[in-house]
This record gives sequence, C-alpha cells and structure tokens, in this order.
Amino acid sequence: MTTRTKSGFFKSAFNAFVASRQRQADRYVAGALLGLDDKSLKASGYTREELSKRNTAYYI
Repeated sequence: MTTRTKSGFFKSAFNAFVASRQRQADRYVAGALLGLDDKSLKASGYTREELSKRNTAYYI
C-alpha cells in the first residue's frame, strides 16, 4: 500500500530557491559570455542576441 503525500512547504520553498539561484547563475554566465568577441561566441555556439535576451533580469 502506498500513500501519496503532498509536497510540503519546505520542499516547495527549497525548489523555488534553487530555481531562483539557477536563473541568477544563468544571467551571470550570459553576462560573462557577452564579454567575448563575436568569433569566440560563434565558436562556442552562442549569438550575442541570444545572450542579450538571457542576460535580461526581471526584478519586482
């Protein structure tokens, strides 16, 4: 017999915290990559436009 448990408050809060930190890290990396020249970005598989979109931060 298995019992289903709802996701608890702390688990939801932790998951939201991890997701938030992941978005912050993604913005940081995108900003650092924007410091590279276009040739290096192209060799790595990125475009400046794509990274500019990822680097946009939304704050409330």
